[in-house]
Amino acid sequence: MISFLKKRETLHLLARLFGTSDFLWEDFLRIQFENLLPLLDQYKGKKLRIGKEALRRGLRRELREGTGLEEQKRILNEYKDRELFRIDIKHLLEPSLTLTDFSQALTDLAEVVIEETYLLCRADLVKRYGAPRLENRRPASFAICGLGKLGGAELGYASDIELLFVYEGPGQTDGREPIDNRFFFEKLAQQMTHFITAKQEGIFHIDTRLRPHGNAGVLANPLAQLTAYYAPTGEAAPFERQALIKLRSVAGDEALGRKVEAHRDRFVYGGAPWDLKTALALRERQRNELVPKGKVNVKYSAGGLLDIEYAVQYLQIVHGHRHPALRTPHTLAALEALRRLKILPKEIWIDFQAGYLFLRSLIDALRIVRGHAKDLILPDVRTEEFTFLARRMGYGQRDWERGRKELEEEIQHHMRRVQVDFVRLFEGE
Repeated sequence: MISFLKKRETLHLLARLFGTSDFLWEDFLRIQFENLLPLLDQYKGKKLRIGKEALRRGLRRELREGTGLEEQKRILNEYKDRELFRIDIKHLLEPSLTLTDFSQALTDLAEVVIEETYLLCRADLVKRYGAPRLENRRPASFAICGLGKLGGAELGYASDIELLFVYEGPGQTDGREPIDNRFFFEKLAQQMTHFITAKQEGIFHIDTRLRPHGNAGVLANPLAQLTAYYAPTGEAAPFERQALIKLRSVAGDEALGRKVEAHRDRFVYGGAPWDLKTALALRERQRNELVPKGKVNVKYSAGGLLDIEYAVQYLQIVHGHRHPALRTPHTLAALEALRRLKILPKEIWIDFQAGYLFLRSLIDALRIVRGHAKDLILPDVRTEEFTFLARRMGYGQRDWERGRKELEEEIQHHMRRVQVDFVRLFEGE
């Protein structure tokens, strides 16, 4: 430890990591010291993305040391936190690594953690109640789908992990004390949401609010109920149809997950009319109600990230029934398809692509500076916090005044272009 800390490069490393972020400093203190120093010393020797199989092997090797479910829960979350820290520092210290590389590394970790959580929690419930079976006595399957940034493989710092739980259908477990499948799978979903713990301020927080009926609904839905809800004659609101664009099967039974994705395609891209006027009114409400007067929110303000994401999603819904290439949960892939199909003018595609990558990086930087998942209001340009933000974004590392000015100009440029393009695309509608 002493020899590592005495190295000049170690002090530079620590200064770069913690000099702009209380959040990372608290992470540094939280991780056991004997695990932290090897992480810092060896981070250059490990790729940002080591692959899901390597992550799975590492996690299972450690889980074998656990003697019970609570012990395995502790091991899984400690492993998750260490890997998150490793991915974070790799991304922070190597600017050549792209946003998409970083997002995919986080997505790989999330999917492995979710899958192992599912296997552990299911095994625990099967011990108590037996295995769930359908009414014809076949095994009943269960699928976990990602939504939002997880569904799009677009996770960033402090992104929520948005999940949707689906099971095959009614029946009973085959144990000594059988229970209905609806109780078994509801218990399974509840146990999973509590098994994965958020570090702080919502970081790696499990979010299930996008399920049918939101917080008023059950956590786990049978497939038939889900397909009835998400249907042209169902109860889903227009914004729920739009949110379903990001759905992607991430764990559990693959065949059932594919069925859910296939129904998503029929519902979202089936050609049913899209109420663009209502969608634009909702976007206007977000700008007016979620952004304090005189402030700039890089997600919700005019020209913010949502203008790009929503513009892409509106066009996916309107044109997706004719063009299968648009039926993707990935924003950048959808943008590329819209350009290739000449639905989106090339100059708008350039603005949206550049704006998306810049604003995503800016949101990540804000979160890492603040250690807070929700506050995306830009600090005043004259404050120390804005200076830290400029440093985190790589502007004017030595000349702080110049860095602040450059970042301010870049933010104004991208948000102005995005706002103009959004109006150009939809104001006539």
